[in-house]
Amino acid sequence: MQKQTDREQSWVHMVDSIGNFLAPSMAKDHPNLPVTKAEGCYYYGVDGKEYLDFTSGIAVENVGHRHPKVVQAIKDSADHLIHGPSGVIIYESILRLAAELQKVLPPKLDNFFFANSGTEAIEGALKLAKYVTKRPYVVSFTGCFHGRSMGALSVTTSKSKYRKHLQPSWLSYQLPYALPEYLPEGADPDIFFADKLERDVKELFSHQVDSEEVACMIIEPILGEGGYIIPPASWLKKIREICDRHGILLIFDEVQTGFGRTGNWFAAQTFGVTPDIMAVAKGIGAGLPLSATIASKELMDQWPLGSHGTTFGGNPIACSAALASLEIIKEEQLLNNAQEMGAYAMAKLLSMKEEFPMIRDVRGVGLMIGIELGDPITGEASGEVVMDVLDKCLADGVLFYLCGNSGEVIRMIPPLTISKEQIDTGLDVLKTAIQTASH
Repeated sequence: MQKQTDREQSWVHMVDSIGNFLAPSMAKDHPNLPVTKAEGCYYYGVDGKEYLDFTSGIAVENVGHRHPKVVQAIKDSADHLIHGPSGVIIYESILRLAAELQKVLPPKLDNFFFANSGTEAIEGALKLAKYVTKRPYVVSFTGCFHGRSMGALSVTTSKSKYRKHLQPSWLSYQLPYALPEYLPEGADPDIFFADKLERDVKELFSHQVDSEEVACMIIEPILGEGGYIIPPASWLKKIREICDRHGILLIFDEVQTGFGRTGNWFAAQTFGVTPDIMAVAKGIGAGLPLSATIASKELMDQWPLGSHGTTFGGNPIACSAALASLEIIKEEQLLNNAQEMGAYAMAKLLSMKEEFPMIRDVRGVGLMIGIELGDPITGEASGEVVMDVLDKCLADGVLFYLCGNSGEVIRMIPPLTISKEQIDTGLDVLKTAIQTASH
């Protein structure tokens, strides 16, 4: 074990008093691991241990922690500019980033409003849709997470606790997501969910809100914080069709799915469905705060100066890090690696599922994989079992994270640079933890 420096020892003592410094809503997440450094697919703890990171900083560090090219881009950028603000001044990195993003996005998504976080990107998307359509209402899908600021919270329904005491009201309605639990035994999901959506939409528009007053539908193309649910492509295509039919704009929240996570640049390409507006964040900035609301120039041109704004959005250093990240994904063929390593991990996990009844389901696309666990006695989905397994994995040096309405799903979202050997290491630890928890 490495000898701790005086600074590290002092810092460890501060961790014990974390409640005196930081709001519990910020500082009490799982697992509160004190670290001194991160590199590649690893965190390094103040305890001297190396921790294999299967969270990517919650789907942020897609090219790995502190990739040398990202670090160098940050240093080079800081030699010239630290702050914008964009619009008051203009600088190379923000223009180059917009040009490079156009090359990897679906057609016509070619105009950008850069901000700092996923929530800000969602707020921009909702505001843009309402502004250009001059319609007041938004339709979202139950179980989706879009952020915690008041506008984003009005369409966030992954957990009721996020909305408690806040009465978010941005004139929104919700439709059911394509959850596997709704599928009748023996039914074809491609047909069933598309038909169900038609019925649900008809009922909504007949009884609660006129379609002519709906500005947009917003959806996570893969349910993220709500449980890593992968819907049928036919269902997403039906949403696109319904939006076109009624003159409604379609927003994809690709905050978690973007930048290679699904094995394509974006889930829109994975499913073959192009939205009118896209919100991205997390993986775009290689760890620096950056996000974007993206639409066609035709839509963005209807959003005049002053209708939306930002002081810090599109920070020059963050844009430089994003440019480096895009280059790394291309040069190191990380889209291919996400597909190959994702398939490899899925095969191992499905084999594990056959061995352990505690594993209720394994589902994933690329390196966005959910492992749903149940109580070994009752078989019911269990957040308590997941926390027990996560703690056991952490003790053996592997960091996973959770999701799902009751925390019943382990999410496996390692950096896209992950190797077979690292997957083997992580899943061997997971297997041991599940085996122990099963008895």
